[in-house]
Amino acid sequence: MRSTEEIFYEGGPAKADLIFNLLLGLTLIGIPFAFGAIVRAIWLRFLISDRRVSVSGGWLGRDRTQVSYNQIKEIRSVSRGFGAWGDMVIVLRDGSTLEMRSLPKYKDIEAYLIKNLASVKSNGQVSDEKNARGFS
Repeated sequence: MRSTEEIFYEGGPAKADLIFNLLLGLTLIGIPFAFGAIVRAIWLRFLISDRRVSVSGGWLGRDRTQVSYNQIKEIRSVSRGFGAWGDMVIVLRDGSTLEMRSLPKYKDIEAYLIKNLASVKSNGQVSDEKNARGFS
């Protein structure tokens, strides 16, 4: 078993999401969206590696969730910002979900997660279930 962890993506949400929502915040209706984007930009962080998916966020970045690939049942994603960024939901075996909002390069990250999930399944660690694409 390997002792090192290969990190595919480590960072925050898409900067374009923040810019778009700040522009939207110039209107009265867009102020809550702008506030949400600012909070995400300051405290939300993703870590996606060959062993796990980790999301830290919440107020002051105090909430942390880590999921290993053998806990994942399916991955769903949807594009936002004309495909520049996207949202992803990881459905776990126990029925709970891990939401990742404003994920930059979400298509590359989704392909990486699916590849690693298939690798875990082929090693016999997880029962055979199909990955779903999209929120449908």
